[in-house]
Order: sequence, then C-alpha cells, then structure tokens
Amino acid sequence: MALLALAAASPGPAHAQPSAASLSDEPPGRADERLPPGWEFTGTGAGKKLVWTSSDRVPMGDARVEFYAGNRLLGRPLAARDGRSFRLDADGARIGPVDELRVMAGGRRLDTAGSAPARGTGSAPPSARQEARLPANPVDPGVPGRYRTVSGEYALRSVRLPGFPAPVERRATVVGPADAPGRRPLALFLHGRHYTCFKAGSDEQGGDWPCKAGTRPVPSHRGYLKAQKLLASQGYVTLSVSANGINGQDHLAEDGGAQARSSLVRLHLARWADWAANRAGAPAAVRAASPADLSRVLLVGHSRGGEGVNRAALDSLYRPPADQDGYRGTVRWNIRGTVLIGPTIFGQNPAPEVPSTTILPGCDGDVSDLQGEIYVDGTRGVSRGAALHSAVYMVGANHNFFNSEWTPGQAQAPADDDFWSDETPDPVCTPGTKTRLTATQQQAAGATYIAAAARLFVAGDDRVRPLLDGTGRRAPSADPARVLTHAVGANRKPAFLPGPSVTVSGGRLCAQVDPEPARACLPADARGQSPHFASWETSPEPGRDAVAMRWSSPGSTVAVRPADPVSLAGAGALALRLIVPPNTTGTQLDVALVDTSGRRATLGRARVEGLPGSERTASYWGREIRVPLSAAVRAGLDLKHVKALELTPRSRSGRAWLMEAWGWSPGTPAVRPAALPRVDIGRLTVKEGNSGVRTYRVPVRVSGHGNGRVRVFVAEPGTDEVTHRTVTVRPGSRAIDVPVVVHGNSRYGYDVAHDVFVKAVRGAAVGSHHGGVTAQNDDAVPTVRVTPVADDVTEGRRLTWRVSLSEVADAEVMGEFTFLPVGDGAELSTMDVGRRWLEDSFGASQAPARPLSEAVQGPYLPVTVPAGKLSTEVSVPTVTDRLSEPKELLRARLITYDQSWEPQPGPVLTGTVRNAP
Repeated sequence: MALLALAAASPGPAHAQPSAASLSDEPPGRADERLPPGWEFTGTGAGKKLVWTSSDRVPMGDARVEFYAGNRLLGRPLAARDGRSFRLDADGARIGPVDELRVMAGGRRLDTAGSAPARGTGSAPPSARQEARLPANPVDPGVPGRYRTVSGEYALRSVRLPGFPAPVERRATVVGPADAPGRRPLALFLHGRHYTCFKAGSDEQGGDWPCKAGTRPVPSHRGYLKAQKLLASQGYVTLSVSANGINGQDHLAEDGGAQARSSLVRLHLARWADWAANRAGAPAAVRAASPADLSRVLLVGHSRGGEGVNRAALDSLYRPPADQDGYRGTVRWNIRGTVLIGPTIFGQNPAPEVPSTTILPGCDGDVSDLQGEIYVDGTRGVSRGAALHSAVYMVGANHNFFNSEWTPGQAQAPADDDFWSDETPDPVCTPGTKTRLTATQQQAAGATYIAAAARLFVAGDDRVRPLLDGTGRRAPSADPARVLTHAVGANRKPAFLPGPSVTVSGGRLCAQVDPEPARACLPADARGQSPHFASWETSPEPGRDAVAMRWSSPGSTVAVRPADPVSLAGAGALALRLIVPPNTTGTQLDVALVDTSGRRATLGRARVEGLPGSERTASYWGREIRVPLSAAVRAGLDLKHVKALELTPRSRSGRAWLMEAWGWSPGTPAVRPAALPRVDIGRLTVKEGNSGVRTYRVPVRVSGHGNGRVRVFVAEPGTDEVTHRTVTVRPGSRAIDVPVVVHGNSRYGYDVAHDVFVKAVRGAAVGSHHGGVTAQNDDAVPTVRVTPVADDVTEGRRLTWRVSLSEVADAEVMGEFTFLPVGDGAELSTMDVGRRWLEDSFGASQAPARPLSEAVQGPYLPVTVPAGKLSTEVSVPTVTDRLSEPKELLRARLITYDQSWEPQPGPVLTGTVRNAP
C-alpha cells in the first residue's frame, strides 16, 4: 500500500473562449466514445478538462497551440512537460459537436495527418502558375556596399527578468564595417522561439533553460550572418542577440514573452549607448567595428522576436510599468523602423508610430496563418498614420530558413523544414516546385528586403520605397523570389474603410473574425486562409470588417458609402487593397467614384490576380491596386466631397474582398510620434479563502498623455459569455473598471482566472493586452492511497489497481502509471494484452511481440480521479494465448504532478499474470 500526495496540474490563467454551439448532454463516458482519436474529457464540474494527447511530441515553435470546435476558438490549452498532452478548462463551456474538434497552431492543424515537416521526397506536384516578373527598381538594396566588414561576439552578465526564475543570457554576434567614417546606424536582430539546447552528434534537443549537463545552447543568434554582412558592407553596425533564456521560460509569461524580449533588446541598446559614450570600455567585438549612432536604430525580429522588437519600439516611446519591465533606465536611442519576419502578434497591438516592414513567408509552416499581417492592418486609424507599414509577401519562403541555424545543412543543431506535408505533395510549397525557394534563395531575398527597410526607414532613401509600398517593383538581388507588397500609412489619406458606419449595396459587409458563415468574410469552403483574418483572443471580434463581393455575371455594381463624405483632394491615385481567391486569373473590376452632387467618374479598370496557394497556405491576401484620379479631375468630380466608391465586375464570375481604399501620393513623410495614453492590463492573484465572498478589481494602468479609445473584452469563466465595450482612457483614469467576485471554499480545486483583453481603437497604445484576476486555490491537495484490486491474475483477466483520495476535490487529481522493465523474470508483452486497449492507450500494435515497457517510447497510462469523486481504477486487460509460459510480470511506477507539472516519482507497483488452467 502506498500513501503519497498527488497534486493536479494547475490550468494557469483561463484562456477558454466561449462557443455558441451546444455541448453534448451525454454522460462523459458516452461522449468520450464519440471523441476523435487522441481526445478525451476528464473530470466533472469545475474540474472538467478537454484533453488532447499527440502520438508524438509537438515541436517547439513560435505559434501557440489552440483548441477549436469547427471554426470557433475554444481556448489555448496548458501543455504538459512531455510536449504531448494539452488540457483546457471545459466546465460550463459549450464545446459543440465533438467530431468538429481541432488542434491548431498558427493556422496549422496538429491533430490529423499532415502535421509532419515536409521532407521533399516523392514526385513533385504540378507547379502553381506564376505571373510575369515585376519591373526592376532602379535602386537595388541587395547589392553589397563598399565597406570591409569585421565580426565577433560579446557576452555580458546574465540578467533576471520579471516572472522568470532563471537568469537570461546577454550574448550577441556583432558584424560591422571596419572602415566606415563617422558614427554608423545600428541594426539589432532578435531570433524567435526555437529549441534552446542540443546534444552534439545526436538528434537530441529540448526547451530547457539553463541547458542540462551534456547539452549546449542552440546558437540561434548566429543565424542572420548573411543579412548582417550585407548591412555591414553598406555601413551599418549590426548585432544579433541570443534569447534562449526567454525561449526556455516564456511559457510562464501571459504575453508569450513579448515584454521580456523587449526588455532584453533595450538592455542591449542601453549598453551600446554606454559604449558610444565610453568606447574604451566596450568589448573587443564592438571596438573592432565603426562606432554606432544610437539615434538611428533599426530593429529586426524573427517570429516571436518580431513581436519582441515591436514591443521594444512601443516601450521606447511609451514607458511600460516598472514591475513588468526588466529595463528601468532612460531611453538613449531612437528607433527609426522595424523589420518583422514571419512574426507573431498575439496582442494584435502594433506600434502605430514606428515604420515597419513585415515579411510574410508564403510557405510558413509554423506561424501558418501569417498573423504578422496585423502589423499593417492593425495600425489603420489608430494614430496619425504618417508611418509606413508594409507587408512583403514572399512566395515559396518557409518560416525557419531565414535563420541559417534553423536550416538543415547549415545549422549546428538538428534542424528541419517547418513546412508540413502529408502524402499528397503541395503544389506551392513542396520542395522542388517552381514556387518553393531553396534556403539560400530565401536567405538572399530576406537580406535584400531587410536592407530595403533600412535604406528607407533609417537612411531616408525614398528611391527604395517602391519595393515596399505596393508600387510593384522588384529587387533583382532577390531573384528568383517572387515578392509582392502592399502598405498602409505614409502619404495615404483614409477614404473607404469598411466598418459599422459604412453602407454596402450589391455586396455585403463581412466580419473578418466570426465563426458564423453568414457573417464571416471567407466562405466555409475556402481552400486556405487569409492573413488579414487571423483570429485573436476572442471570436467573434467586432471592429474588423471588409466588403465581400460575389458575382456570376459582369455588370453588378457594389457600392461602398461611408457615413460622411470623404476628401481625396491632392491625392494622385486611389489605392485599393483587394483580395481574390488564390490561383485565379483575370479578375477585372471597373473603379468609379461618386461625389455628393451625384456626378460619377470611372477611374479605370483594375485587374487582380490571385496568389499561388493551396489549402495549406494563407494566400487570400490583398493586392494593392492603384487607379489614377486624373479621370475624376477631367470629369469635374468634386474630390473634396466624395460619397461613394463603386466597383463593377467585368469578368464573367468571381469573388473579391475589399479591405479598404485610400487616396495615395508618392513620398515618405517624416514621422513624429504622437503623445498617446498607454494601457496595460495586469493580473492580480488572490487566495480564494475558505468561506465568504470578496470583490476584487482587475489591475489596469493608464500612463502617457492625452485621451484615447480602446475596446475592452471581459470573459466570464465557465460560461460562453464575452462582453465588450469601447471606452475613453486618459492617464490616471479608471475608465476600465472590472470587478471580480470570488467565492471561498475549503475543498481543493483549480485556480479560476477571470480574463480581460484590450485593443487600441483610436489615439491609444496598448502594452500588456491580457490580464485579469486569478482566484488561487489555497486548500490542501488530497493524499492518494493506491491499493491492488487484482494484481495477481490468470491470463484473460484484468490487472487492476484502485487510486483513492483522502477527501473529495473540486478538481480532477492526475498522475500516470509509467511502465518499467521487469528486470528479473518474464515481462508481460504486447501479445499478452488486449489489441484494442493497446491501440487506444498507446497507438501501438501487438506485433512484433515486445515487452510492454517497449510498446512505444515511454508508455504510460493516465490516472485521473474526477472532481467530486473519491476514487478511480486503472486496469490492464490481458488475453489468453494457450501457450505454456512462466508467470509474467508488469512493473509500473506511479508518477504524479505538482501544480507546475513537475513530475513526482511515486511507488513501483507489480502485477503478476499466470497461465490459465
């Protein structure tokens, strides 16, 4: 008999989002029988969990794992330390039809075939059609400069960042010009979330920090040398910083580590500011290069590093709360722009006043939904709009190969192609197709467009703007990559932005994020995704709209009318971002304007081509189309008072979506950051108490200057309800006041999180977008008694143990039986247990015969005592084989978990199976 404490894993902050579909009323046992493979419900009441277990470890990447029912986001589950099991609070949530459950990560489905990385084997599929090459831009930023380059590394003392128990390294690779005159602009690179440690000479890698004995850090910060050397030859001092210490701990951060990455970036910049003032005190690698000018800084971030440098740019303009920030010094630098490569943007709050270029890899297998598009779309109308925000869609590029240390054949640590494939080759992204780029082609194209952003944002060379702003020019240095761009901001006047105040006739106003097909922009049968419609913390999400058009014959006009007339006076063209389905050709639309007097002028005919795409890509992407306004001027149209935009299809049939239309003029205006209020949502953690009712308030801090508007979302735990409202905030105000009621009790249970999310609407900046109040369980975990029910049986019967609690709990109590080699004696084999049980438990087959401890790598049986129950039984069914055998043994260790998912070894149990008489 064994007596021990068994602690359930805490679910952490509740991320479950509600669903309007109906939850099955069947008892848990019957519902589980209908669940797809790998899924189960565990527990009841407050302890009910929806659990998905992968047959393989889910690779460490930048996208977050999410549970969906059909198109409805249920929430973001907590991952077990083994990287296979994921659990989501299910108490009171309406899951919907269980056969529609899906596990997604950045738009990629994980719970079906097709989640494995592409290997490039087998015959290549037919290649996707490509358009003719764009005309070359007169200035090519990918051409190396005249300066000789030098390189080296530095390592400073590690630092502790808020919320992270282990110190984070401060290490960087420096590449700069050796002989450039004067002080040179600085470019800082930050890599994304990748494995942190590896064992040389093996495939072993993991996400620990610090690295275990016998392993060493993955040198992800050395992966951008090609881009660094190009910039250095052109006169930039560059550094690429290591962030393994954040990657190994960012699961502890509510924002996925964005604030920590910002702190790390600014800590490095602060040291460079010190070295600019005292060059003699700088490391040798810094002194070897020309001195840096901290008034001209470009930040380059890959994946979660993109979100990190965006936050660093925001934090440099609008100071974050001191208790959340690892850097508390003054800002002694000026960030002129950012480059974001396949970035995440979990908060969907880009820095509106910092120019940006976002590279969207068309074959991204990690951040597959290309949510980085929100760095463009999410800035519309938030602030002054002078900053250029550009999206660079790179057909055939994947996520990993921008970093050579994540690229097979180039990396020191194990690496792979992140684009996933199943048995059917992909026509766009499978290696070997005409559209798929090789690693060296992709890295050359990435370096070229990083240099383009540097030349425009930092050097102020407007001659490279056509490479970034949707003009439709190419950089020959990036050939053969096909690169398309669009942009918002700069010299664009807002004109037609779809939203609730806009009237649409002939088409429909659609919601970018909504699970209901009647309201959603993309139809349910769409093959692939749209980066513009990437989901956020809640669905549906108000405030994000487009205009959907569908026609079966030419000539049916779609009219878009804003609530008030708009002015296009002074603009040279009308710029529209239009989406058409991937792989379509020849979509033609006549574009016309109507003024308030009723005068109408046709500006011209737009031809829109679809991107190469498949069901595995996010290729519903807006093409920038510009139509000169000269025809309107000739027709005498009053461009100061335009009341309608009309789009008339001229192709026989088709679909299209209008993101917006602007009055466009060439040039890149100077950016002067606005004085904005900044909103940060914190999290208050309180003890639930043994009795009584207490009221708390979600901590909200509003700093900065001026007034602004934000949209606040409040999720009610255990229900389908998410309420939202738009409020005006100003420093020191309590406009966002969310009271939370906590009921005390004396039974062990899970922590309960009351979540709040916030987004900027107008004239505001948002730092920490997600917080709330967590009522923490403060009751003792029940002890567990494990007793044999039948641990000595004849073959054909079940080995059974009972796991009992000392008292009833309000949450499930979990652990597992891990099978061990027997050692002395004969071990129960896979042929001695039930075939169906073996398949259901481990996804394993009986043949070939092997010891049960070797059925799969690390076989285990989950142990769960449901909430409200005192015991459960764990059984292993045996079969009769009619062979004369000695007694066979089974050994299993009970493993339990504390609230941080740390495994706690328990007793070893032994079962005996004898021949049937």
